[in-house]
Amino acid sequence: MASYAVAVICLFQFMITLGKADQQKGGSFIFGDSLVDAGNNNYLPTLSRANIRPNGIDFEASGGNPTGRYTNGRTIGDIVGEELGIPNYAIPFLAPNATGKNILDGVNYASGGGGIMNATGRIFINRLSMDIQIDYFNITRKQIDKLLGPSKAREYISKRSIFSVTVGSNDFLNNYLLPVISIGARITQSPDGFIDDLITHLRDQLTRLYKLDGRKFVVGNVGPIGCIPYQKTINQLSENQCVEMPNKLAVQFNRRLKDLITELNDNLPGSKFIHANVYDLVMEVITNYDKYGFTSASKACCGNGGQFQGIIPCGPTSTMCADRSKHVFWDPYHPSEAANLIIAKQLLDGDTKYISPMNLRQLRDLQL
Repeated sequence: MASYAVAVICLFQFMITLGKADQQKGGSFIFGDSLVDAGNNNYLPTLSRANIRPNGIDFEASGGNPTGRYTNGRTIGDIVGEELGIPNYAIPFLAPNATGKNILDGVNYASGGGGIMNATGRIFINRLSMDIQIDYFNITRKQIDKLLGPSKAREYISKRSIFSVTVGSNDFLNNYLLPVISIGARITQSPDGFIDDLITHLRDQLTRLYKLDGRKFVVGNVGPIGCIPYQKTINQLSENQCVEMPNKLAVQFNRRLKDLITELNDNLPGSKFIHANVYDLVMEVITNYDKYGFTSASKACCGNGGQFQGIIPCGPTSTMCADRSKHVFWDPYHPSEAANLIIAKQLLDGDTKYISPMNLRQLRDLQL
């Protein structure tokens, strides 16, 4: 009986230690668009959804069933969280089980079609803009106070958690560059003026997160959106070409974003913002795809329409490639899990060419 009692006490102490260890790891708070959406749009009346087959076919946690991720497997956010030792994937904020201790591993606020500007993605009827995503984090912030107490909650959020922001692509693809819907905006606003607005709004949004005790941030720039299968298909390009204007706008925005990150590091005491150079990283994979084991960097694995299957999003009636691991792009817009793994690896362990001034493992371990 005595040995049984000792065993129970040891088990109890182990569970307490395990709970503390999980709390020590902190959480992952993910903001952005469909590149990192883990299922929020499942709960919205929207035209932008990925909770249909064969999306998620390689997502082991769901047994290959669709979860609302816009890829065949894990997103970059999923992979990064795993590698940083977070026990569970960041739960979608709108999911019914995003309550209680489930939120302590992190929460995902990202939404397919969402952008920096509130008008972005209105073609989809509904989506969560960055402003709304931060409103939702404010709710989570109060919940964590109740779970841990104000002092421990502040430490958990500011010292142990990482905030990732992947946003901006839709502000061009589904706002400024969108045919017909945005032509009025383009006539009245120059690219410089539009990008000024984006940077002003993003500055305010990141500062809001800082005021809610966020301190460790990774902000991704906009990738080479002129090279996605959708853009290449509608512009009838050859395999090795990319559409010039979207890429030019992305580069212009990215230059300003880098300056913004420097500004925030200088002006927000105790914070660390790191810059993920997604544009150059993805362009490297697209340009030298064969070096990374891919056979195509232009054709969607799952899609329909045109030379690169880039018109109709991935769904049950789509044509699907024979080997999903050999395609950079899963669908007309989004990378495959194989591409996400390469991108995530560089963000986690890469040098300052792609992630600066430090990588994500170093950010996690940084003592602020």
